[in-house]
This record gives sequence, structure tokens and C-alpha cells, in this order.
Amino acid sequence: MGSGMARRLLNGGFAVTVFNRNPEKSGPLAAAGAQVARSPGEAAAQAVVIVSMVADDSAARSLWLGEGGALAAALPGAVCIECSTVTVPWVQELAAAAAARQCAFLDAPVTGSKSQAAAGELNFLVGGDPAILEQARPVFAAMGKNILSVGPVGSGARLKLINNFLCGVQIAALAEAVAMIERSGLDRVKAMEVLAQGAPGSPLVKAVSTRMTAADFTPNFLLRLMAKDLGYAIEEAARVSVDLQTGAAALELFQRAAAAGYGDQDIAAVVRQFRKP
Repeated sequence: MGSGMARRLLNGGFAVTVFNRNPEKSGPLAAAGAQVARSPGEAAAQAVVIVSMVADDSAARSLWLGEGGALAAALPGAVCIECSTVTVPWVQELAAAAAARQCAFLDAPVTGSKSQAAAGELNFLVGGDPAILEQARPVFAAMGKNILSVGPVGSGARLKLINNFLCGVQIAALAEAVAMIERSGLDRVKAMEVLAQGAPGSPLVKAVSTRMTAADFTPNFLLRLMAKDLGYAIEEAARVSVDLQTGAAALELFQRAAAAGYGDQDIAAVVRQFRKP
């Protein structure tokens, strides 16, 4: 995701410096014109806008606040943008740390996957001061097609977790439905056509059902990251006294699939636990 976003910024004429914990992954971006930093702090040191896109709270904390972190090196007035799917408490902590550094902050997680990132078609769910959003809008516009202000800091993170909770529940239910179809002897092609073209046929169900039936588990969205997002969503719901029972059931299926060795495959691989090896 981050690589696709960085390429869109390069294509948009921005001067881009990148850091990746795996240096090899920065090679193609260097060839495309990006400067490669040896630390998050080095990447942020001269930046007007700093964008983070990593896996989880732990990775984000390390990049922003760890040794050689981005925030300690940030210029006063820089706009710090957290695009990762992370928890609301972490976003609020990071916003406070940015303010203490005299930096602006937006939480701006995205909907979309690798292909949308590469095409500049991400949707940004932005939490924070609308005036800061306007300041950073050209950067967002280079990376996405829709930029939606959803409320104060933390709102973007909260809405993204709700979004992914719904996605995870749909995919888990789809995996069980596919298992019923395959084990009961129904014509799978006809059955899947009915589901895809009928009321259950959301864009997500259509896309993931195709991968499930083709047994194509090339990663678009890592299965283990969906498990992480469902866990975060359950924690966030509990803070407002909502018990995500369907989320807990979906999380169990994703955790079982990850434990079976499918965590680094696509989310569609959640169906593999129902199939014979």
C-alpha cells in the first residue's frame, strides 16, 4: 500500500523521501526518483508532510516515536498523517505527541487495496481539523479519488475499524457459505452466481468469492491483517459498550486460518480451513 502511495506522489511531481524497515523494498522507489532514508527521522527531517502506512499500532509507534523516529526529527508546522489501520487510543496519543512537537496531525486511514493504491484510487477517511486537511489536500489528491472529512482526530480510525469489521464478517460468512455449497454437492458455479447476483452480492463478496472459487490466494489484503483489524474493532466497540458478537465469530475463523499457516495469504484464504488438504 505504501509503495503504491509513494509512486503516486512521485508521479504527481512531489519530492519524496521514503523509509521502509525492509530496505530492499525501497529499491524500486529509488529507481523511480525517491530518496531513500536510513531511518524514519531522516525521512521526516525536511518534510512538509509526513505520511505513515504500516501494519499496526506497534509498527506505527516504532516509526513515529521509536529510536530515530519521525516525530523527533519533524519540523515545526509539518503535517503528520497516519494512514495505517490502527486503534483510536494510539491515534489520540500520536496527535498529542505531534502537538507537543508543534506539528499538525490528521488520522487518514484508507479504503481500497494494493491495486487502488497503485492507481491513485484510494478513499481517505480523515479525522482532524478541516483547515489542516485543506493544507494537505494536494497530497491526498495525488494518492486518492475521495477525501472525506469525518470528524475530529480519531474519527477516521474509528470509521475504518467499523468498515473492516463489516468486511471481515462478510468474508467469514462467505467462507462458510462456500463450504456448505462445496460439501453439499450443489453446482458451485450456479450457486455462486446466485449469491453474487442476488442480495448478498456486495462488491466485496463478488471479488472475494471469485478468489475463493479459483483458489487464488495471492495477497491483496493479508489475512492476518484482517484478524488484527477485527480485534481492534472489537476493542473499540467495547469502549462504547457494544459487544461485537458477529465480529468475535469472524475473528475466530480468521485466527484459525492464520494458525493453519494462511496468515500471509489473501483474506480469501479463510475458506481453506474448510477444505481438505
